[in-house]
Amino acid sequence: MFISDDLQQRWWTLEARLMERFGKKPDLEAVLFLIGLQETGFIQENISKEQKQDLMHVAVCKVLSQSGYYALEGNDGDGWPHYRQIKELPVMVLPVQENFIKDHVLLYFEQQGF
Repeated sequence: MFISDDLQQRWWTLEARLMERFGKKPDLEAVLFLIGLQETGFIQENISKEQKQDLMHVAVCKVLSQSGYYALEGNDGDGWPHYRQIKELPVMVLPVQENFIKDHVLLYFEQQGF
């Protein structure tokens, strides 16, 4: 399955806006990392690989919560959000899965007014 023209165009627009803001073209992982930072408020000069993965996990849960796949259970003592999976994700091949995530990321940014 190929990415739809509309999804591709919307993704390119988001990439361009983020590139203007940060000076570097982000890939999907970088965008998820940014969402994770936004959702947690996590600020630290040196971020470990594990922390980056945790931030991206928060982002995936957040963006997929828009479609009812996850629900926010609350924040822990450090302020990190914790999500509970509500329904099973559909089985998808990697390119379709990436488009599924991109579509949810775009919805997230639309809802944030970006």
